[in-house]
Amino acid sequence: MMQTPTPVVRTAILLVNLGTPEAPTAAAVRRYLAEFLWDPRVVELPRLPWWLILHGIILNTRPAKSAAKYAQIWTDEGSPLLVHTKKQAILLRGLLGARGYIGARNLEVRWVMRYGQPSIGSALDQLVAEGYGRVLVVPLYPQYARSTTASVEDALA
Repeated sequence: MMQTPTPVVRTAILLVNLGTPEAPTAAAVRRYLAEFLWDPRVVELPRLPWWLILHGIILNTRPAKSAAKYAQIWTDEGSPLLVHTKKQAILLRGLLGARGYIGARNLEVRWVMRYGQPSIGSALDQLVAEGYGRVLVVPLYPQYARSTTASVEDALA
């Protein structure tokens, strides 16, 4: 009796970090803070009062101050968190490639941000469109917390 070969399921490893504004500008920081601080896992307050505080005070005062601080650490490649997250993905891809896992075994490594871009949702859509049937999500946080790992789980739901 002839055995049929098991179909290969393309697998992606998705490294997830917290996020960063797209640029060290008040507008970019405002967009980032609006997404980040609106997450109920990050700020556990009743939504209506928190919305008023967030949109009435924080998003009108904090972005310019934070943008100035981001500008001090920003590099030509982007924010340090983005740069190091990209490098981690590149190094993991290289390590897995050197051991024969990338390519022949249909394994890919990508990186995303929980808040900001590239987002978890857009990456998952792209991976599905590219034919990946399995995604291993690896949050890059040192320990579990509702505001980090649980928020990633929420984004995947």
